[in-house]
Amino acid sequence: MMINSTQVSYFTLSAYFDTGLFKYLCFMIVMSLYVLIVGSNLLLVVVICMNRSLHEPMYLFLCSLFVNELVGSSGLFPFLLVQILSDSHTVSAPLCFLQIFCVHYYGAVEYLNLAVMSYDRYLAICYPLQYNTRMTYNKIATLIALTWLCPCCAMVVLMSLTSSLQLCRNTIYKVYCDTHSVVKLSCSDINVINVYGLIATFSTIFGSLLLILFSYVRILRVCFSGSKQTRQKAVSTCTPHLASLLNFSVGACFEVSQSRFNMSTLPNVLRIFLSLYFLTCPPLFNPVLYGLNLSKIRVIFKSLISNAA
Repeated sequence: MMINSTQVSYFTLSAYFDTGLFKYLCFMIVMSLYVLIVGSNLLLVVVICMNRSLHEPMYLFLCSLFVNELVGSSGLFPFLLVQILSDSHTVSAPLCFLQIFCVHYYGAVEYLNLAVMSYDRYLAICYPLQYNTRMTYNKIATLIALTWLCPCCAMVVLMSLTSSLQLCRNTIYKVYCDTHSVVKLSCSDINVINVYGLIATFSTIFGSLLLILFSYVRILRVCFSGSKQTRQKAVSTCTPHLASLLNFSVGACFEVSQSRFNMSTLPNVLRIFLSLYFLTCPPLFNPVLYGLNLSKIRVIFKSLISNAA
């Protein structure tokens, strides 16, 4: 359907399909996932903030990570719940652009946060005696601020470029809004936004991965030449981080593949699952990964449960 760009006040999400009465079951499943994600991440944020023994760099960066999981899931799940019960599957243009901001902002902050966490582990393992002087509270605050502010500035520019496009169509072939889907609807020149998108993506993802790679190369060198205690410390603190990085990267690859390549041969349910993976699985599994693997958090949880009992 060709329409004038000034008349695009809403978008139609065509990836939804009629599930009949099963939509109420889908609603309950998605609602349960959202409650679980919010409850687990919020609980860990409160535990870290309320316990002074956890006011260490690693746990403060974790707190930033859990807050970001809340941002990403809240940018998707309330919208998803409304669409599941809706019959029209349309979304207003302002709400669509707001969701684009939340989803892409979440992805950028996640990668930067994981990069900063790898740098923190590098200092803790490679320079244990100098760790407290190198990782000061001012440095922690600066790193967390940059993790959140840099993607925000990048997203403001991206949203400005996206919202200024002249759109000729209003049908998005997904269950939520994203930049690439909206850009494909444009009948104006998209070279500028494509170049900016590539630069921003390359800077965020590959910049973060380079810092992570550098950190772990140095950590491995110390582990191979260090004591058994050093290797145990590295394994206990780095394993959750690597699992979290792998989980999010797999989801991001699914999302990029869906956006850049034709996946029409795949079943619709599978395509929906792949597109939602990076917004659902990391926020769901990260609290479990860190809650079970980090001894300080386990001890505090046990004390809370015993006090409650």
